[in-house]
Amino acid sequence: MAAVDTTKVFKDNIFAGKVLLCSGGGSGICRGMTEAMVRHGAKAVIISRTYSKLEKAAQEMSAATGGEVFPVAADVRKPEQVENAVAKTIEKFGRIDYLINGAAGNFLAPFNNLSYNAFRTVIEIDLLGTFNLTKATLPHLKASKGSIINVSATLHYNGMIFQQHAGAAKAAIDALTKHWAVELGPHGIRVNGIAPGPIASTEGLSRLAGGLLEPETIPAQRVGEVDDIAQSTVFLFSQGASYITGVTLVVDGGHWLTNTSPAYPAAVLADIDSKL
Repeated sequence: MAAVDTTKVFKDNIFAGKVLLCSGGGSGICRGMTEAMVRHGAKAVIISRTYSKLEKAAQEMSAATGGEVFPVAADVRKPEQVENAVAKTIEKFGRIDYLINGAAGNFLAPFNNLSYNAFRTVIEIDLLGTFNLTKATLPHLKASKGSIINVSATLHYNGMIFQQHAGAAKAAIDALTKHWAVELGPHGIRVNGIAPGPIASTEGLSRLAGGLLEPETIPAQRVGEVDDIAQSTVFLFSQGASYITGVTLVVDGGHWLTNTSPAYPAAVLADIDSKL
């Protein structure tokens, strides 16, 4: 993945002295979001289930930015593990100013082949994981008058085949963004979301789009870059967005406006099912 450099847009060190906690921060889009924050002075803690991958990512980001990135293994589905991750963050850095809820699970699954367990697992990682980590972090965000970004998607805007599990989870996360913005606003906490579109060099694009996405179908005439999401992250956490809360910012080049999921005939769907 190409290095993320938002310094060409935003002033250096705008997050100096601040601390970010990010689930899913060891890979993909959330790694880019984390690296962007560290490039602007924040210290970061990244969490996911596999410590070896986290440790490697943390070392690479620290080397690339000159900042501090600290890995903590935790399964966001398990409250006791996220509480431990928050405790370790406070032990290491003393505060939490920013939270990114980015841990997610997804795969293509026709309704016929989507098991009870698979549906529940995606809901648990995406939705319950977002709730669990936010609840564990909340006392520290209140103390710092911090800010939250929930990583969403555009799957549920028009409806999409084979994505009901992820779409349902992200729709619920969008609802939490609004509810929390209203309830936590008086505590000085802003809550927003980012809904990425097709992003190059990510597992989501290669695995879920299957190489079928044509850039000319996107109004912006290109697929997105991790840098597009990273810069949106820096903006939403910055003072420039101090009066923005309860918003899910769609960063997709207008793709959701033109992207539709065809109502395939049953015979065609059956053929697609057999190839997944």
